[in-house]
Amino acid sequence: MSVVAMKETVDPRPLAASLLPIMGVVFVGFLVIGVAMPVLPLYVHDGLGFGTFVVGLVAGSQFAASLIARPWAGHYSDGRGAKRAVVLGLLAASASGLLYLCSLLIRRDPEASVAVLLLGRAVLGGAESFIITAAVSWGLAIVDAQNTGKVIAWLGSAMFAAFAIGAPVGSALYAGYGFVAIALVTALVPLAPLLLIAPLPAVVLVPRARLSFVKVFGKVWVPGLGSALGSVGFGAVTTFAALLFADRGWTQGWLAYTAYAVAFILARVFFSHAADRFQVWRRQGRAVLRADRNCRTGADVAGRSSRTGADRGRSHGIRIFAGLSGFGVEAVRRVPAQSRGLAMGAYTAFLDLAQGLASPALGLVAKGAGLNAVFLVSAITVLCAALVASWLIAYPVTIGGQPQ
Repeated sequence: MSVVAMKETVDPRPLAASLLPIMGVVFVGFLVIGVAMPVLPLYVHDGLGFGTFVVGLVAGSQFAASLIARPWAGHYSDGRGAKRAVVLGLLAASASGLLYLCSLLIRRDPEASVAVLLLGRAVLGGAESFIITAAVSWGLAIVDAQNTGKVIAWLGSAMFAAFAIGAPVGSALYAGYGFVAIALVTALVPLAPLLLIAPLPAVVLVPRARLSFVKVFGKVWVPGLGSALGSVGFGAVTTFAALLFADRGWTQGWLAYTAYAVAFILARVFFSHAADRFQVWRRQGRAVLRADRNCRTGADVAGRSSRTGADRGRSHGIRIFAGLSGFGVEAVRRVPAQSRGLAMGAYTAFLDLAQGLASPALGLVAKGAGLNAVFLVSAITVLCAALVASWLIAYPVTIGGQPQ
């Protein structure tokens, strides 16, 4: 089917200069999520008087809405342009802040208030889906294919930097002015990046054939599953860390969010090249296999290919790290360039599914076994992502789904 899709227009500027404006948009767009993370559970639990299940439901509603919006976000980004999708996402994020304010106006009726709050979280989830899906698609379109891993890593770092900064800012605002301050920040801050991206050129759109969402979903479900399992720990921290701190009488609960985000950013800064480098080594290994196929045994060839580009031990370490951190890179490389937005939408849908299901489920765990059990269960779930990474290493595929 012939549709409009994004054309590759590589920016001649250095990578950092090309991505900096888009990183700024992601940072500001996710700052409004970060300011609410440490205070939303406290507001729902202490301010409105609901239990841990409703806390998990309110937190998870954002991810459930993101899940529903992913296909639309991917189609819109590929078909109408990433810049338009980002603008739409920012406006929706601002609208969610207005719904927060509406929920405060009817706070005397807790059930009605939490219902409007759930609606606001749902709108914010759709906004988040459009912002990150379109931003990644935009970034991938303006850099060369060898930097795919860096684009995903750097934009992810901008997102978690927003969480790291937003958590203490949100806690301070909530302590000083209450949830109304969070609502105002959510309504106003997303409007600022509109001025940042206004002068940026949109990616050129040309008619191209594009895969359906069902086909894209089939190509990215394995790395998506790995990322979903790995994200359960994030859901446990964002939803229940503040309650754990409060339950034990600890102050500055925002430290848990900031520590998580800083660790994430440092990993991206120092290892963002790992997934891209592993792809190069794997291609070199295949070249050795083809060259030596007729004159060496399988065992000898395997030994040589594993040493291509680095020593045997370091190659093994990079393979493991690339498998664990490169789920997004694997997802993008399984589809043609004109379907990248849809691929990121399908891939990140797994994260939303994990968060949308895990937050209420962990709330039930907390209700039955206590807050400590939440983090034990989430840690075990996260470890399962290593199994998916091992599968990707053992059975790699390229664009079109052909074995490597």
